Amino acid sequence: MKINEHTKRAQRGERGVEKNQDETPERGEWLLEAPRQRDGERSIQARSHRPNLLRRRAWQILEAPTAEQPAVDGDETMGPKPPDDTTVNFVLDLVLRIGEVQMSSGAGASDVTATIIALTSALGLPHCEVDVIFTSITVTCHRGTDMAPVTALRVVRSRSLDYTRLTQTETLVRRIVRGNIGAEEAQQELQRITTAPHPYPRWVATAAWGGLAAFITLILGGSIDVALVAMVISAVIDRLGRFLNRYALPFFFQQVIGGLVATLSAMAIVSSNLLTTDKPTLVVAAAVTVLLSGLSTVSAVQDAITGYYVTAAGRTMETALMSAGLIAGVVLALKIAQLIEMPLTPLPEVVSSTPQDLPIIILGSVGASACFAFASYSTMRAMIVAGAAGAIGGAVYGALMLTDFQAVSSSAVAATLVGFCGGVLARRLKVTPLVVAVSGITPLLPGLSTYRGLYQLGVEPGGNISTLMTAVAVGLALAAGVVLGEYLAQPVRTGLGRLERKFAGPRMAGPMEPAERRLE
Repeated sequence: MKINEHTKRAQRGERGVEKNQDETPERGEWLLEAPRQRDGERSIQARSHRPNLLRRRAWQILEAPTAEQPAVDGDETMGPKPPDDTTVNFVLDLVLRIGEVQMSSGAGASDVTATIIALTSALGLPHCEVDVIFTSITVTCHRGTDMAPVTALRVVRSRSLDYTRLTQTETLVRRIVRGNIGAEEAQQELQRITTAPHPYPRWVATAAWGGLAAFITLILGGSIDVALVAMVISAVIDRLGRFLNRYALPFFFQQVIGGLVATLSAMAIVSSNLLTTDKPTLVVAAAVTVLLSGLSTVSAVQDAITGYYVTAAGRTMETALMSAGLIAGVVLALKIAQLIEMPLTPLPEVVSSTPQDLPIIILGSVGASACFAFASYSTMRAMIVAGAAGAIGGAVYGALMLTDFQAVSSSAVAATLVGFCGGVLARRLKVTPLVVAVSGITPLLPGLSTYRGLYQLGVEPGGNISTLMTAVAVGLALAAGVVLGEYLAQPVRTGLGRLERKFAGPRMAGPMEPAERRLE
């Protein structure tokens, strides 16, 4: 019995040794050595088309003779060939000119940055860095470690409201990004756009500024005769500013003269008893709104929100300086009226709106927005879209003012809807959202609150500054609401590119989706 048990144990031990020997990998079966195939594995590999690539690749990398590796030619360039200096300078000059048109038309620094990066990528340049401030644009093209980078700078010297030029430039940018036009053809097209005259004569723009003042007067509750007087005074101020531009008078003094002429003209008309109304100061409020409409408040807030603080500081300083010039002109006119014993116009009271006034507010908002777009040399399509945006803003603002909402909250909500609708619909209708946003909030500018605050500071003893601060708060709420509405419109609008989400934030000008393309 013991012999049989010993024999069985020996047999079990031999089979265990054979099993262990089968499971132990031989020298050629380690991970870093060439795998050895056995008969059983050959049949398995014949049925499977996925061998152990990890073991084979490790053996080929670490065990292959170095003498059999192909030698790398040191003179051979890996990857695409970097562009030469001529190509880089030509492309940088083109994108800088396009950025200058956008900056001079009031586009935000984030929009200009994203546009330039999209253009350089579409025209075949490697990695580029863009630095935008209020008065200049700098672009640097990096071409690797073997070639020196190329840097170009362009100074933005002029500011002009020509929305037709901005719209045509954006159309050109879209064609370049999509690859429908080459760099040389784009340069010629841009030259044609920048040197072309305005789409209609200057006197038409002057009439549009007067129409803006007339519709603002209707929104504030004025009668037809007051609206006509406001239209004439605003037209005179525009022609006076046109005359002063010929002598290169700084815009600060033009704002002083505009506020002075508007206030003294209204007081002179009131003292002559030509107006049979109890609200003659609405003429001054309408003129003040017209002078405030051209300021870049929206762009300043957009730059501050998107992180371009230097450009935001420059735009804010410009807006503050122009507003200070307007304040100085109005206060100076009030002091002159006191010295010559001219009868002062009474301080206009803020009258609460009624449901019957809502249609007039909507109609006035449509006319004011369309007139501002027309005065800024917009196309007919842009003027119609701007009028629709003004109707939305006026309806929302008027409806909220019928409730317990204050002016600041109502302005913010109305501006947010204007920015949202402009961001969703403007590009589908081939209109720049900046045109729609700025035109849509023009009827909501605090012209009456500004004049009330200036009247309290300049005429009443111990004047209160709270009214003027309320006007400032309304202006900031309008600008921030527009930027927020454009931001909320981004998920709704199709075709959002990664480049826009990375560099631009809320977009009001420039391309939406870049495309890769080489220089022709």
